[in-house]
Amino acid sequence: MKNTLISLLASICLTTAAFVQEVESVAPPTLQNNTVADMVIWGGPIYTADDDNPMAEAVAIKGGRFVYVGNKADANALTGTQTMVIDLAGSTLFPGFVDAHAHLNGIGAREMMLNLEGVASISGVQDQLTAWITSHPESQIIIGRGWIETHWPKKRFPTRWDLDAVTKDIPIILERADGHAIVANSAALAAAGITGDTVPPFGGDILKNALGEPTGMIIDAAMGLIFPIIPASTEEQEKQAFKVGGDIYAAYGWTGLHNMGASWGGLDMMESLSDSGAMGIRVYNSVDFTESETLLSNGPRASKNGRVITRAIKMYVDGALGSRGAALLAPYSDADTHGLIQAKDGDVLPIMRLALRRGIQVNTHAIGDAGNRQVLDWYEKIFKESGLEDESITAPRWRIEHAQIINSADIPRFKSLGVIPSMQPSHAIGDMYFAPDRLGEERLYGAYAWRTLIDSGVIVPGGSDAPVERGDPLIEFYAAVARADLSGFQGANWHAEEAVSRSQALKMFTLWPAIASFQEDELGTIAVGKKADLTAFSIDLITTDVANIPKAHAVLTIVDGGVIFLQEKAKP
Repeated sequence: MKNTLISLLASICLTTAAFVQEVESVAPPTLQNNTVADMVIWGGPIYTADDDNPMAEAVAIKGGRFVYVGNKADANALTGTQTMVIDLAGSTLFPGFVDAHAHLNGIGAREMMLNLEGVASISGVQDQLTAWITSHPESQIIIGRGWIETHWPKKRFPTRWDLDAVTKDIPIILERADGHAIVANSAALAAAGITGDTVPPFGGDILKNALGEPTGMIIDAAMGLIFPIIPASTEEQEKQAFKVGGDIYAAYGWTGLHNMGASWGGLDMMESLSDSGAMGIRVYNSVDFTESETLLSNGPRASKNGRVITRAIKMYVDGALGSRGAALLAPYSDADTHGLIQAKDGDVLPIMRLALRRGIQVNTHAIGDAGNRQVLDWYEKIFKESGLEDESITAPRWRIEHAQIINSADIPRFKSLGVIPSMQPSHAIGDMYFAPDRLGEERLYGAYAWRTLIDSGVIVPGGSDAPVERGDPLIEFYAAVARADLSGFQGANWHAEEAVSRSQALKMFTLWPAIASFQEDELGTIAVGKKADLTAFSIDLITTDVANIPKAHAVLTIVDGGVIFLQEKAKP
């Protein structure tokens, strides 16, 4: 397969609720008898995600927007000698799929470092390390990511001694797939000055053995003790990571992503890559709250072409379930801990107050039921203080990212407060192997409760959390409708009733991410006047046997009416 950039609009109009970025605008074209479309697409089922007009035979695009959605005969009348006609040849067309929670830099960086995704055991980690050292003899430090022990035969965390068995001479730092824990070898611990006497910071932990020796496992906020020994990325490396991540996502069929925890320094890079045409996907940035001062002072910003928007901040309340950092109301069922709260009222409330007044969206990481309750309490306090009387903040659309474990008493609060649970279906695939042990049977009723939340009256924008997960939209769609692993296995008491319908899953990755980023007037459905963002897959996700979904692939990705990915054999 090959990425082919057919066209790129130099200027488009960007409009979001409470924010209009000044860019050169292209007005939605009016359909006239003499209209000639830039592009017409037909030849397969077309699902619009528009309840008033759910299916079509063809779409026509002009000036980067839809000018016709309907039957093939009328669309054919809009073709001319310069019209690009794309025959889907039986593939299925959808509104552009958007990953509502991912980490663009991490997606690209994963391909540029030691990738431990899918490694099946500690010995597998050791084999990968050995191979890396052999192929990179110049390495002064080894950085890797992607391991997860819950599927391993011994189901235990790796230790520094496991890594020392490969080498004690080079510092090794390997990040768990969820990004909330690392394992380091003895050389790395020594370089960071971490010993048995080191006190972990608030919101973090340093695991130790019975002798009081650090095992090499560093959890959440304590990772900050070891990060300083990692060489800083060069500007060129960061740009490359963004570009590689964007190319990978376009090839998967994503037209955009909500980029969580973005660094302020990376914004210029993303905007430049987008404006130059080197990165085709849309990016909606949530800046890490530690770097949010300028955003809170100056307000939202956007690239010249309007594809990269920054108008949110990312905050954190707890860690991850797998590393027992998620904050729980009652102790873990398999360990004597409640997890880790990583933020204090005095630290977060002033930022939230300012964000609300400045029209900045707040998106807060919360996984455990105590973490989710704490964030809901914070949001409720801020909303009540403000009274939400100012028209600019009547619908702030603040989000909780992950919302994995929710106490039943807190589920109605999402609707009453107008809080959006942004969730990642694939987490329920991997977590089913350890979540029952961590939580016990009773707490599974509020775990990964997509359908219950939707039925309560809220939207659930779907994401992947890549590079924590692979980042494939077909895996995410499958997980949402099957609630089973890729072999079809569904654990006991895994609550099959929380699976969503195909139409709901479609909205999770199209319309609902648009709403969650204030862009539903421009994106999210196939409708005349909206921006022409489209994704085509090799199968019909709505009618095919569910087991076939993750076996399919993207064939076409379009943003603003321009092709940013086209499978070679699908070329017009």
